[in-house]
Amino acid sequence: MIGAGTVLNQEPNCSIDAGAQFLVGPGFDERTLRLASARSTPSIPGALTPTEIMAARAAGADIIKVFPCGTVGGAKYIKALKGPFLDVPLIPTGGVNLETAAGFVEAGAFALGVGGELISAPALESGNVHEITETARKFVEVVRAARARSGAKVNSEPQAG
Repeated sequence: MIGAGTVLNQEPNCSIDAGAQFLVGPGFDERTLRLASARSTPSIPGALTPTEIMAARAAGADIIKVFPCGTVGGAKYIKALKGPFLDVPLIPTGGVNLETAAGFVEAGAFALGVGGELISAPALESGNVHEITETARKFVEVVRAARARSGAKVNSEPQAG
């Protein structure tokens, strides 16, 4: 699937028109959520605080991106949020790398948002597909092992690519 990230309030229609099959925002914008819903396109708003999570859920968000998670406590923060928001699928972004991925999964993360740690600028610039593929494979292994240790129940295996 192809998605659009860092979608701000004026960009949902442009992103969908360009072929985005889902949208991800850095924060919660109710207009973006409504526009995406009207176009039958999943939208994952960002939130950081419990209040923002509650507002996004009340507006219809099914999944919440927690951003920037690494700077506010990382896996410990996800674990704390899962207390009152046990039924909310949370995707931590910011601070997710091969060293922290397992901790996020074990803390209850639904999925992980990984950017530069997955696709390094030098690998992208040089077209080093092998490096990117190998890093993705490592992430899949870390997530699979963490889910097995924590007994996390998911609908599908993690996918790389």
